[in-house]
Amino acid sequence: MIIRKLYKFENAHIVRKCTSRRCSRSIHGHSYKVELFFTAPSLDRGEMVYDFGLTKGMIKDFIDAFDHAITLWSSDDPEYLRDMKKWSERWVELPVNPSAEQFARTFFLLIDRVLKQTDMVNGESDVTLDSVIVHETDTGYAKADRSDAYNEEMGTTDLSKIIFSDQVKAEWKNPKMFEELLDGKRFVNPFVA
Repeated sequence: MIIRKLYKFENAHIVRKCTSRRCSRSIHGHSYKVELFFTAPSLDRGEMVYDFGLTKGMIKDFIDAFDHAITLWSSDDPEYLRDMKKWSERWVELPVNPSAEQFARTFFLLIDRVLKQTDMVNGESDVTLDSVIVHETDTGYAKADRSDAYNEEMGTTDLSKIIFSDQVKAEWKNPKMFEELLDGKRFVNPFVA
């Protein structure tokens, strides 16, 4: 069975090297919608694939990191990167160009890692991320599944190369969660008696 959770955020970016001059040469923003699709072969003790309440922690914080922020590509012009970081408290730097396609792949990799490092304690059974859809506009979206997220022909997204601004991290429930995720820390979902 597959369940879906929807998130929304506002973000600005430049997508370098794309065919549209407006998109490749000017900072512009979008009202993004992100759909996460979770799957499992059975239901937990609450007779759910995965309790939607559990997505309000790390998963929500990672997606919210991009809200009212600018997303930067680490291969962009160093002067541009420096200026954006100087004038914006909220920014995320990615090792890939911030297109809808790369957003979908990046969110898949982050959330997949969260799930893999989370101990499920309410009878959840092999909960996995099926796919991620990132709507950049009302008429266009990118969908990534496991084969896309880990496809090196689409670019390598080394999670350790993602940089979240200090302000973004300060607003998380756990400001060290990304560092702990990269270090392989195990996370435990709450147990319901």
